[in-house]
Amino acid sequence: MSVPFDQVWQDFLKIIREEVGTRVVETWIKAVTLSRYDQIEKKVYLSAPNPFVKNWVENNYKELFQTHLQRLLGLDRLTIIFCLGSCPSQVEVVQEQTLQEQPSMIVPAVAMPVKKKKYQITNKLPGYGQSASRLNQLYNFDMFVVGENNSFAYASARAVAQKLGSLYNPLLLYGSSGLGKTHLLHAIGNEVLESYPNAVVLYQTTDRFVTEFIHSIRFDQVAKFHAKYKRVDVLLLDDIQFMVNKEQTQEAFFHIFNTLYDANKQIILSSDTLPRYLGGLVDRLKSRLEWGLIVDVQVPMLETKIAILKRKAEIQKEVLSDEVIMFIAHQQIASVRELESSLIRVLAYASLTNQSVTIDLVKTVLGKTQEVKPTTAVIDFKEVINLIEKHFSYGLTDLRSKDRSKGVSHARQVAMFLMKKYTGKSLREIGEFLDRKDHTTITHAIQRIKMLTAQDEQIAAQLKNIEDSLQ
Repeated sequence: MSVPFDQVWQDFLKIIREEVGTRVVETWIKAVTLSRYDQIEKKVYLSAPNPFVKNWVENNYKELFQTHLQRLLGLDRLTIIFCLGSCPSQVEVVQEQTLQEQPSMIVPAVAMPVKKKKYQITNKLPGYGQSASRLNQLYNFDMFVVGENNSFAYASARAVAQKLGSLYNPLLLYGSSGLGKTHLLHAIGNEVLESYPNAVVLYQTTDRFVTEFIHSIRFDQVAKFHAKYKRVDVLLLDDIQFMVNKEQTQEAFFHIFNTLYDANKQIILSSDTLPRYLGGLVDRLKSRLEWGLIVDVQVPMLETKIAILKRKAEIQKEVLSDEVIMFIAHQQIASVRELESSLIRVLAYASLTNQSVTIDLVKTVLGKTQEVKPTTAVIDFKEVINLIEKHFSYGLTDLRSKDRSKGVSHARQVAMFLMKKYTGKSLREIGEFLDRKDHTTITHAIQRIKMLTAQDEQIAAQLKNIEDSLQ
């Protein structure tokens, strides 16, 4: 019995999807294409669209390709080779080839075409540049501190900057305020202008977009407003949630979005939550926002906080002891913006009072009388599960099951919410503990509990009662 050549690749994708989740497959694994398979040399050639994707996939997922393709091909050894663009061809075969299930079957090399899109850059308009684009040059990729909480968002942003309009369009970054979404938007814009000096790049806050649209209506300049946005190459729109309940503005943006998307222009957006949870946003616009890649930016872990503080101190040309940095990092500060602000206050106070930065000085400035230990030291998964069982009568077996009944689902979502908020563990770790391989399930649960507590006083009181037990 013969197996079509492309069936091996499809089987591989199914296995990988089960192992690493749909998001990784759609974002990274499918970003590379199977160029050819040389059975004689026992080599598989994979083509990547740009250097960033090539390096990321090769460094992070090469072993998965090696293990599963080798088994599916029935080989005792296999070499995986990643190419940038088209891989060098040794044998050109135009007719369809098949693999036999027997390992001894010889399969000629098959050349797989790599589809490419050419990105067209608009000739830069008069007055456009770094200042007209409203980009902050200090916000670049080199200055962004990468940790487990934001590595996926960082990688996606870099990939978009290198493969405009065709890789992930639109790209939407979401998460709480002060976690680095704005930094990444500016970094994309700055990177694009370095690569394409003639590109028309525009960073805009949604508040300013709304104000500008209202002004255009008032002074009968709607056509001019639309013309301005429809001629940009890269649109970076920050805090899209401020467009809710503004129907005329949404209508205007809807048409601008369609024009840019159809012209293969890149759209990057940020939001404080998933589009589907933005009440007051029309469904067709929600649908557009979810066309491309949606990536969450999470609260930084302790290691990331330390790295951020060291980087910011280095920029200020300040030398801080490890004890001081650890003390600040251990404070209950979830936002990167608040963390940076705390450091600035400490350094400013030390400078103005001509004192050295010590732990006592930090306590004085931040108003802390004692070090606040990270919650990870006292709260673990087991404690959360015990509380869930106490309040909902569902144990770990129920939460790990596939039961989707209302009671179990709600208890499971509350557990996920509490684990993320109080244990300091990553989405992946929570997912593994609860037998959920795709961490987007955890993200959905967190957003849903936030929405329910905002809308239902009874659920909010119930959650507060549970949280009080954790303090």
